[in-house]
Amino acid sequence: MSKKMEKQQIGKHISHKFNEEIEDIRNQFLIMGGLVEQQLADAVEALVTGNLELAEKVIQSDTDVNNLEHDIDESCLLIIAKRQPAAFDLRLLIAISKAITELERVGDQAKRIADMAIKLEEFNKGYTDFHELKHLLELVRSILNGALDSFARLDVESAVDVVLRDKDVDEEYISIFRQLTLSMMEDSRNIKRTLNIMNAIRSLERISDHAGNVCDYVIYAVQGLDVRHIPDDKVKAAVLGHSA
Repeated sequence: MSKKMEKQQIGKHISHKFNEEIEDIRNQFLIMGGLVEQQLADAVEALVTGNLELAEKVIQSDTDVNNLEHDIDESCLLIIAKRQPAAFDLRLLIAISKAITELERVGDQAKRIADMAIKLEEFNKGYTDFHELKHLLELVRSILNGALDSFARLDVESAVDVVLRDKDVDEEYISIFRQLTLSMMEDSRNIKRTLNIMNAIRSLERISDHAGNVCDYVIYAVQGLDVRHIPDDKVKAAVLGHSA
């Protein structure tokens, strides 16, 4: 199926009400995505600045994310039961139902970083150089934003691009982990702080993984191709082969 035909089938249903229901679910998904993006930004800001009030805000907002996941999933199931959609519409609803689980897990990881901010506060008096996190954070935020944008536009090409960029996060994570390990070996006074930072960078790496999974569901929704168990470096070839 050509990209033109794929795009034409989006929002083209006999029932105007059906169009509205699907569009509403897509909008709710993007609201949830925006919320977890803000959670991530606030969590790392809390960690770097020692802002405990901001950390608590992230922890409290996790309830909103969980509620959205529940509500969106219920809406997807209701439409499937009531409308009995087929082909693209059914794949889209299934993809949204699965992708919101990934977003909820992003929220969980942001909450973990906020917890780290609270635990690290006693070790961070006067310490403001979180150079270990800054580059990794920018990579992860870019990937998460790219995944949400791909889902919003149902853009397979950009989804594949995001999946391939995850290797940059993995490489940065390994590099930082090694640096932190050396830091602990050189000065035992760094151990508690460093272990907490290791947990924070692990959460960032996991957020990148969840964003990549969201992109897998974009590919599934548009092409009907399940790439979840295909190695990242082979996803592009699989997608191109499926389109041919």
